[in-house]
Amino acid sequence: MPADTNPYGGVFGGWLMAQMALGAGSLASRVGQGKAVVVSATDFAFPGAMAVGDELSVYCDVTTTGTTSLTIAAEAVARERNGEATTKVAQGTFKFVLLDEDNRPRAVTKMNHTRSP
Repeated sequence: MPADTNPYGGVFGGWLMAQMALGAGSLASRVGQGKAVVVSATDFAFPGAMAVGDELSVYCDVTTTGTTSLTIAAEAVARERNGEATTKVAQGTFKFVLLDEDNRPRAVTKMNHTRSP
């Protein structure tokens, strides 16, 4: 939406990062089978531009499993509104820590390496 644009009329990179965090968080909760919170976001790049009205897809993969954490690579791809052309618009890495019901770190127990669209 227009409120999500930068001063030049393109989609704001912070909005893209937020959408990527939501996608990565969904995968972290599913794979970790419970509450997962983001503790870092790194290695962001914005190789393409996204226009208002484009469709955004976010693809995520678990790249590393720690004792209580999951590292997830995320890629954002825009598809033009009235066509099939796609452009990779962002990529980055998120680290999540799994939490128990008392909000304390808990061990990663079962891994289910799936790619999340």
